[in-house]
Amino acid sequence: MSQKAVKKLTAKLNAFIPNSKWNFDLEDCDRILRVESREVTAKQVIDFMNEYKFECLELE
Repeated sequence: MSQKAVKKLTAKLNAFIPNSKWNFDLEDCDRILRVESREVTAKQVIDFMNEYKFECLELE
């Protein structure tokens, strides 16, 4: 995940999970996406990211 990829995904993520907070930690070696939302599940976020060819797993 790069800054360029984040820019491409920003509008899509905002539309997919409105009224939520999300961010990417690009400094972390795993490029972590954090999402705070009551509207979507972790599985929905994973499926969304997979649609755009990004590997995504839920951290516990």
